[in-house]
Amino acid sequence: MLSKSLRGLVSALLLIGTPLSVEAVELRPDYPETYTVVKGDTLWDISARFLKDPWNWQDIWQINPQIDNPHLIYPGDLLALIFVDGKPQIRRIENARKTVKIVSGGTTKLSPSLREIRVDRAVNALPYEVVQQFLTKTRMVLSKLELDQAPYIVDSRENHLISGPGHNIYVRAIMDDNNKDFNVYRAGGAYRDPDTNEILGYEAVFLGKATLNSTGDPARLTLQKTRREILLGDRLIPVTESDAGRHFVPHVPSGRTDGKIIAVVDGVSQIGQFQTVVLNLGSKDDIEPGHVLSVFKAGQRIRDSIKRGPDEFVQLPDEAAGSLMVFRTFEKLSYALVMNASSVINLKDRVSNPR
Repeated sequence: MLSKSLRGLVSALLLIGTPLSVEAVELRPDYPETYTVVKGDTLWDISARFLKDPWNWQDIWQINPQIDNPHLIYPGDLLALIFVDGKPQIRRIENARKTVKIVSGGTTKLSPSLREIRVDRAVNALPYEVVQQFLTKTRMVLSKLELDQAPYIVDSRENHLISGPGHNIYVRAIMDDNNKDFNVYRAGGAYRDPDTNEILGYEAVFLGKATLNSTGDPARLTLQKTRREILLGDRLIPVTESDAGRHFVPHVPSGRTDGKIIAVVDGVSQIGQFQTVVLNLGSKDDIEPGHVLSVFKAGQRIRDSIKRGPDEFVQLPDEAAGSLMVFRTFEKLSYALVMNASSVINLKDRVSNPR
């Protein structure tokens, strides 16, 4: 329940304009006038409460330039939908936690207090637990040479051919201690463009984590968590956490974009909501984290049961099958999360700007 003072503030904001038809942004018919952000919300979830197409959030979100990191939204923030010159806007009308005090007569008084919240507690664009491994562990490399130049395991202290958690390993060569934490990788399969057969990159298969004990040639490290057996010759790359997938805003590419789904994690052929896919699009195609694309299933070529001759066969149009959001990009490839699927999505389905 909103306090009287907050209801008055929302009413004043709503008087700025009146709802008119808006061509660029279509609101949900059941949109709320206000919404309080709760823990576990994602930016996509919040957008979908107000908009028919959540990727239009950037068009109606009005940032406050007086706030640090004005794009960020936190649990407890109160958002209000208002209309300015007939166009919808979402504004944050509470930017600090409120302290409730009981005063004479039973009246409640809300007073602002400073709020100190770590940036990583801000609302994520995507469900972070779903994409975290692809931000901190999974990698793509343009060529096998990129992995071949990384430090590699030459031996283990206990002379294990296969190593696991708690084992000490020797690695050539780590000469500085700027990084203490490393991920262990092995070269995986090649990703090819389905149309040109060009190799777009290679998957670096994540095997486990290791902690640096001492530098040198060889350096000594201790294996921590491992996902698979660790072998001699496996490569080590310093851990670098990416903020991609956390603090970007869903939006549509400014230019025309066309690509295809070329792989799906876990090797399934039919793809559903919250599965991660690989696209044959990357930074060279001006793709960036936050880009939303629609998935289209190719229309079938059918025979007209009535007409005969040159026009006997008819190509049915492509049909939209769902939408996805890019959360990490490489030069020629990108990872995207399927946000919704109206029908089964398959490998080699086309992705393009939402219609």
